[in-house]
Amino acid sequence: MTDTARDALRAFVAERDWAQFHTAENLVKSISIEAAELLECFQWNADADEQAVRDELADVLTYCILLADKIGADPQQLVLDKLKQTLAKYPAEKARGRSEKYDRL
Repeated sequence: MTDTARDALRAFVAERDWAQFHTAENLVKSISIEAAELLECFQWNADADEQAVRDELADVLTYCILLADKIGADPQQLVLDKLKQTLAKYPAEKARGRSEKYDRL
């Protein structure tokens, strides 16, 4: 992720004086709410409207970026660190083509 999205979000929030509302707790709640709205796109049809999916995904990512910024974390590094853990749990030679949880491989 580039700093452009984070910086644009920081500016947007600052212009509206919304940082006061962006506690970690509130941001986590917002992520969950927006994720539910993303899921709603697929509620009755697996062929969801692509623009609606993109819009809701953007909302989820927005709150994720704001939360990462709030806790002083780099979103890219978070993903890379977690990927490193997941690589160890799911070695390709055991997990390829399988959907079982790591403890069942």
